[in-house]
Amino acid sequence: MFEPGHLHRSNPPGLGGQPGYSIDFYYEVRKDSQEGPMLHGRLVGEIDGKAFEETFAMHRDTAFNFASVISRLVAKHGLPANHSPIMRAHQEYDAIFEDIRARLHAKPGEAVNLDHVERDGL
Repeated sequence: MFEPGHLHRSNPPGLGGQPGYSIDFYYEVRKDSQEGPMLHGRLVGEIDGKAFEETFAMHRDTAFNFASVISRLVAKHGLPANHSPIMRAHQEYDAIFEDIRARLHAKPGEAVNLDHVERDGL
């Protein structure tokens, strides 16, 4: 379920051969005095009965790789990499992408600072 600033995903145990999970992704744009606008994300939930919470920040020009960061973080907590909760419903992924683009006032084709790619762990 998507609403601007939040995505919830859940899967009952054993469905589709995946561990059970309930994951919430919250995001917002914050202004950093040195780095400028940053996408701040928080993942909180449970995978296979184990609770977790992770936070991350991404520069404006790399924020659109949020799904890669989320996939890596949930894999760290036990969700197989090929079962990312983001990609299950591509329409909602597109809605998040557009919401982030609007919040960051980003335009297609803007340059990416390669130093940000490295610092944001991409």
